[in-house]
Amino acid sequence: MDAQLDEKALESTLAESLDDLTPDTKTVSEDEFAEVVGGALEAVGGTLLFKMRVENGENGEHVAAACIGDADNRQFLLLTLPTTGGALKVETAARSTNPVAGIAAAYAGLMDAFKKAA
Repeated sequence: MDAQLDEKALESTLAESLDDLTPDTKTVSEDEFAEVVGGALEAVGGTLLFKMRVENGENGEHVAAACIGDADNRQFLLLTLPTTGGALKVETAARSTNPVAGIAAAYAGLMDAFKKAA
């Protein structure tokens, strides 16, 4: 993937690849979310960094952080899906207002440090 691909184009490309992968069920399980995210990342050559479920009162959401590219050319993504179902939202971590977005780059840096130490 071209490292210079602008963020809007990246978000749009991922969103288009997700149309067939979004689950139709009312409650989205962790496994269904993992399947949707895995399919989306496979379509663009991305790597899953982590995923979690975040509760916010009665509203919960599944959140995954991922990256595309490597080293200095990495772009971090945040993928979110309400636990009640709906469309998967894909955005670059730099443009996201979700608090989890800030963790993506830090987590990737930690994984880089572990790889060097091994």
